[in-house]
Amino acid sequence: MIHIKIFCKQVLARSMNWFLVALLSLVLALTACAPTGQTPVEYVVDDLGRLVTINGTPERIISLAPSNTEILFALGLADKVVGVTMYCDYPPQAQDKEKVGDYYGPDIEKIIALQPDLVLATDFHRFDLIPALEEQGITVFAVAPQTLEDVLVSIQKIGQITGKETEALELVNGMTSEIEAIEDQTRELEEKPRVFYMTWHDPMWTVGSDTWIDDLVNIAGGANIFSPNFGGGAMVEIEWVILLNPEIIITSEWSYDWALNATELVSTNASQTGRIYTFDDDLAQRPGPRLVQGLEWFAYLIHPELFEEPEG
Repeated sequence: MIHIKIFCKQVLARSMNWFLVALLSLVLALTACAPTGQTPVEYVVDDLGRLVTINGTPERIISLAPSNTEILFALGLADKVVGVTMYCDYPPQAQDKEKVGDYYGPDIEKIIALQPDLVLATDFHRFDLIPALEEQGITVFAVAPQTLEDVLVSIQKIGQITGKETEALELVNGMTSEIEAIEDQTRELEEKPRVFYMTWHDPMWTVGSDTWIDDLVNIAGGANIFSPNFGGGAMVEIEWVILLNPEIIITSEWSYDWALNATELVSTNASQTGRIYTFDDDLAQRPGPRLVQGLEWFAYLIHPELFEEPEG
C-alpha cells in the first residue's frame, strides 16, 4: 500500500475543511498496489471529480498550463517533462521543452506523438481535449484549484501521482510557513483597506470570493471590494467600481497604464491618493508555488508600514 501524507491545514481559518478531508480520505481508500512484480496502480480523484487510474510512476509528462509546469519543476520533475505550452516560461528551463501549442488550443496530434504517460490538464480542457486524449489511451489528470487551500492540496496530489509525495509535502509546508508569517502580522488589524484587483480592463474583469486572489488579499490585510458580491471571476461595470470606491487598486501589468490614466477612476480614493499599483501578473494569477511571492507583494502594497518591498 502506498501511504500518502496529505497536508490539509486550513490557511484562511483555524478550522478543518471537512469536505476536503472526506475527499482526500476517499483518495487514500482508493489507493492500491498491484501484486509484487507488477506495475503499481493508484486510483486518484482529480479536481474535476474524475477517478483517474495512475499506472505506475509517470516517466513522460506533458503540462498544459504554466502553473502545472511550475509545480512539476518545483517537485524536481524537470527531466520527466517532455512537453509544455508556449506560455510555460517559468522556470527558464521550461522554455527548452517541446511545445504542444498554447493553453487554449493544444495540438492533440503533437501530444499523442510525444507518447506521454501522464498529461496534466485544467478544467478548461474538460469538454474536448480530455475526452479526446482518453480515447487514445492517454492518462489525463485535471488540476483546477479555486482557493489558496485548493492550490496546496493540488500540489500534494501532483506529488502523489508522480512519486514525489515527500517533496510535495516539503513544498507545501514551506509555503504555509510563509503564508502564516504574513497572516500573523495582519490578523488583528483594525483597518483593512478596500482593494480592487483588476485582471483586465477592456472589458473589466476581477475576482470575488472563493478565489486564491481573494485569499491573498485577505491574508495581506486587505478587503476585496467584490468579495461580498460574487464568487469566482467576473466582468464588472466600472460604475460598480466607482460606487465601491477602492482605497487601493492593483492591476495586471497589461492594464496598469490604462488604470493610471483612466478618467473614470479619478474619483476613487485609490486614484486620488496615488495608490494604483501593479506587479508581475504570474505571481498572483498562476496557482502554484510562486503565489507566496504574490502574497508578499500584496502585503507590501496594502500595508507598506508593516512589510518591506519584496526582492525581484
